[in-house]
Amino acid sequence: MTTNHTHFEGEDAIAHLRAAREKGAKATEEVHGTETPGHIFAGADSAKEMAVLLLGMWLILSAFSVEHPLWILGIFSLGYLFWKVGRSSLLGWARLERLHRLIEQERWEIEHHRAQEKEELSAMYRQKGLSGKLLDQVIEILMADDNRLLRVMLEEELGLTLESYEHPLKQALGAGVGTLAAALAGISALLLGGFLGGAVVSALIFSAATLLSSKREGNELIKSLIWNLAIGALAVGTIFLLTRWVTS
Repeated sequence: MTTNHTHFEGEDAIAHLRAAREKGAKATEEVHGTETPGHIFAGADSAKEMAVLLLGMWLILSAFSVEHPLWILGIFSLGYLFWKVGRSSLLGWARLERLHRLIEQERWEIEHHRAQEKEELSAMYRQKGLSGKLLDQVIEILMADDNRLLRVMLEEELGLTLESYEHPLKQALGAGVGTLAAALAGISALLLGGFLGGAVVSALIFSAATLLSSKREGNELIKSLIWNLAIGALAVGTIFLLTRWVTS
């Protein structure tokens, strides 16, 4: 079969597949940060951020003897809640738009470059170990249904997992719940127990959120917990030392 160099851009089918998978991987990059996509992970990450922010701001406000620090933290938390919900929603929509562009592009290629799509499909399943008559049968079956072919090309060529895409509002809800829960718990702890109470509750929030996301991702729980707590402690400790230095 003659390779269409316009479609493959001067590459063979294997090189084209490699480039397509890199494009698919770029399209599925997580937009909330480094956590795995999903409302649970958006909520866990937001809770950790809120815990560190509240503790750090309390240190700054206390160091400079600002009046009504809890009111300030409450107002800040409300604004930050709106920011996290809006940001998660907008970034979720942007991620879906990238997915839709890839779907439409792949649909167009199936409609206008069927011979080359067939060649790509053959290359993919040849890499899986199929050959001869069995390979020809599989390819013919897949090529007979455009909808099935589109899904196969998205998942096999671009490496997309369509089921992993959640609705942006669901991700925004997760971020909002995480932020609100951490804010209420953190401010209550600071009100009742001062810095020590806030530090203990922040550490608990941080630990619970880290363990939840790490367990869902299949990472080592203790290792993830230690590293996350260390980073949080470094951030809060830096604020503490700098405020001491500035006010001394």
